[in-house]
Amino acid sequence: MFNRILIPTDGSDPAKSAVEMALNLAETHNATLHVLFIVDQPISVSGIGEGFSGLDNLLDALEKEGHEATDVIVNQAKERDIETKAAVRRGNPHDDILTYADENDINLIVMGTHGRTGVKRALLGSVTEDVVRHSEIPVLTVHQEPEE
Repeated sequence: MFNRILIPTDGSDPAKSAVEMALNLAETHNATLHVLFIVDQPISVSGIGEGFSGLDNLLDALEKEGHEATDVIVNQAKERDIETKAAVRRGNPHDDILTYADENDINLIVMGTHGRTGVKRALLGSVTEDVVRHSEIPVLTVHQEPEE
């Protein structure tokens, strides 16, 4: 049923909660696990904003963090003989998750939720919520306990 599963990660605890679920599903379905990290690059710095050494250094550091986060998951998958593909991209997280899913014919997206409620949720927004609202394929959300 699922032969290509996508686990977007930002290295956070909610993402880690979803990783175990994605690994279990990939193992059960003998699926390829796609691991994706998006370096959030605001539109205002795309194009004309590039070239500033401070910004470039920050984006490079975030990209390095992305490779480290995806490597952890890839190594966990290898221990369980799960085929993986990893990618680190710069852009808008929810748009690029959906684009990656479309480009790679993904069957299922597995994402963690932060468990925020009320004002915190309204102010901080949610990449997961945007993906759920706009995805044409199933999105499995893995809930983490709400913040106090």
